[in-house]
Amino acid sequence: MSSDASSLYTVGILTVSDTSSLDGTKDKSGPLLVNLLTETKQYNVQQKAIVPDDIMLIQKTIEYWTDTLSLDLILITGGTGFAPRDQTPEAVTPLLDRLTPGITHVLLSTSTNVTPFAALSRPVTGIRKKSLIITFPGSPKACKENISAILNILPHGLDLLKDRASSSHHKHHHHGHHNNKEHHHHHHSCVHRSDTHGHHEGLSVSLDTPVSQRARTSPYPLISVNEAEKLIANHAHTTEIISIPVSQELIGHVLAEDIQAVEAVPGYRASIVDGYAVRASQGPGIYTVGSVSLANESTSTHEIPKDHIVRIATGGMVPSDMDAVVMIEDTQLIETTHDGKEEKRVEILVKTTLGENIREIGSDCEMGTTVGYKGQTISTVGGELGVLASVGIRHVKVYRKPRVGVLSTGNEVVDHVNTAELKQGEIRDTNRITLLGAIKTAGYEAVDLGIIKDNVDSIEERLKKAFKEHIDVLITTGGVSMGEADFMKPVLEQKLGAKIHFGRVKMKPGKPTTFATRELDNKLIFALPGNPASAIVTFYLFVLPGLRKMAGYTQYTNPIIPVEITNDISLDARPEYHRVKISIVNNKFIANSTGGQRSSRILSLGQANGLLQLPGWSKEQQKLSKGDTVPCVLIGQLNPM
Repeated sequence: MSSDASSLYTVGILTVSDTSSLDGTKDKSGPLLVNLLTETKQYNVQQKAIVPDDIMLIQKTIEYWTDTLSLDLILITGGTGFAPRDQTPEAVTPLLDRLTPGITHVLLSTSTNVTPFAALSRPVTGIRKKSLIITFPGSPKACKENISAILNILPHGLDLLKDRASSSHHKHHHHGHHNNKEHHHHHHSCVHRSDTHGHHEGLSVSLDTPVSQRARTSPYPLISVNEAEKLIANHAHTTEIISIPVSQELIGHVLAEDIQAVEAVPGYRASIVDGYAVRASQGPGIYTVGSVSLANESTSTHEIPKDHIVRIATGGMVPSDMDAVVMIEDTQLIETTHDGKEEKRVEILVKTTLGENIREIGSDCEMGTTVGYKGQTISTVGGELGVLASVGIRHVKVYRKPRVGVLSTGNEVVDHVNTAELKQGEIRDTNRITLLGAIKTAGYEAVDLGIIKDNVDSIEERLKKAFKEHIDVLITTGGVSMGEADFMKPVLEQKLGAKIHFGRVKMKPGKPTTFATRELDNKLIFALPGNPASAIVTFYLFVLPGLRKMAGYTQYTNPIIPVEITNDISLDARPEYHRVKISIVNNKFIANSTGGQRSSRILSLGQANGLLQLPGWSKEQQKLSKGDTVPCVLIGQLNPM
């Protein structure tokens, strides 16, 4: 079947190999997969890459290909065995939205029919967003066996996945199993249903309901952290594009366009060293020093006599009739001027070659070179700013950073600055100051919305006023559990016209965490629990990735690293996020618990820069032991011991 490029399935092929990442010529399986797919004339291999056996690099590549490029098919070869460095399954599995066990079974059964040693392979297949991801062994022979076994069924699966079963090329891929008139996908109807989990409209009890008649259990389904993250990502839409000057204010912004150099660097023939501009053909000898060329001066406006050379500084413009520069260390002073202040004659001691020690025009960067790409973050390192400035870029288009408002609620909560001494039953507001600081540290504008009491009218009035202050995201703490004065959820639904996408998460701490959007303008609302540890943990897990996505980040999720724990940890019935201090010891990440993990204990956040991802308790696993390796969400900077 021949087809134009727009109808072909888009493909990315990733080779995972420490060896091939250092020498691409040693990669045999990647090119083999390219050839096999290209021969069918049904696939357009748009991306090819080789990465070492590193979980973060594997995941970063897959996420870019799926979340940004939306490739139809991603094939990964290598890293599926038993060796310690074989980590492809561990990298791929957490990224999958749905598993495809049928494809996995075909791969294993095909290989084990050839050799029983194939049982030692660990293939993983599944779906992320609209992309089908399949892993293969690193062996070219095994790769060919595996891809050949599924090549005929892939087009049909990709069409179903992309919801384009009626497309013209879909009808060509059934290889006689169905004719076009009969095949209407009635037996696939369940595949195409949208997942509506998390859309819970109007579940809050009426605000007029007496306490005695309220439900004793929450009406909001308990969803997993993974489901919560997906719901937030689906509603955290990128902000509008703005133009800002190239300055320090650009730090932390994400480019909304590719940037091409408007000037060449250097823009003139420049000397690399301090020395003398010479004619390479003339060789060593004694020459008259005619003039001096500094970085901002030119001697190219007049012809230089044959027996003259030009003193030149690093970065100075090389005269047009000179074609090399000799370092000052390779010369000897012969004669000075009468006053002894200037050089008159200098001996060149070495032979030079054409172009030696000269930066030609555009040798660092030619005009038109892409120096920034859409989706690139301008980092705090500062290198990107220098690059943009060097090539004449004065303004760039970026995604506007979201503006975030923070509001504390609670009858017992008082401002820490304005309260000299606590009364009985009062607590100082630690959530607001901590969240405002975390938002500012992350590079976003934080708006302090103060504290309000647990009163329906006060909450409604303050929330409406907050959105009039042009905030994009509202964070509240408190009032989301099952207490008598926990009004936040019903106020959001019944007074603000907000849609609550989830109201409980299976996690510790942070179970009552609530996420909503205002239907009027789709602004994001995060109603976090009032306990300090719960509020901060859920901020890093849910709010911060949402802010990054709104700001245009392609890699907006939190980095996860493997750490070694230094003490036994008992598991809870719910998956737990245990606060730890991570240090680098002997090139390993070591995690030390911050102590008691009660959700009200803000001391558990002191010096914490990581959140251990602990599984829920089970009969098979009731605790983790000292020395175990545990995945950890990185929320702060790493420091060596």
